[in-house]
Amino acid sequence: MTEVFVSIGSNIDREHNIRGALETLRKKYPTLRRSSVYENAAVGFEGDAFYNLVVAFDTEESIDELRHSLEEIEKKYGRTRGSKRFEPRTLDLDLLLYGDAIEKNDRYEIPRSEITEYGFVLLPLAEIAGDRRHPINGEKFSRLWQQMPKMEHLDPVEWSD
Repeated sequence: MTEVFVSIGSNIDREHNIRGALETLRKKYPTLRRSSVYENAAVGFEGDAFYNLVVAFDTEESIDELRHSLEEIEKKYGRTRGSKRFEPRTLDLDLLLYGDAIEKNDRYEIPRSEITEYGFVLLPLAEIAGDRRHPINGEKFSRLWQQMPKMEHLDPVEWSD
């Protein structure tokens, strides 16, 4: 079993899509645990605010199998992949960490560089994996969060499962 961390975000029908994704993930990965949900402004484009969180769970799937599973969940909730990196999304499921794997190819990068680039990824990751170390730089995620310039405004969202 490998412990994985996945970032979840949505700014289109965000509560419905995130609740649905969490329910789908829980059915497939019973060890699922999640961070708090945070609201933040769209980054890189003008658009509605996002809800973001990070989940962790154990899986026996390979990286490719897991990425396929996540893409199928995105499709189930109306995600279509456009040519733009920054655009509104019904659901975005990004594999952040796959154990301590370090892999980069033309299809994916693990760990994802967004971990250290965006507070809306790092804060919820640090919340549920603060003592875990970044596979590349060896820093604890809690420490990385403390050191990150606070460029984004992240508001906790009241959320019950």
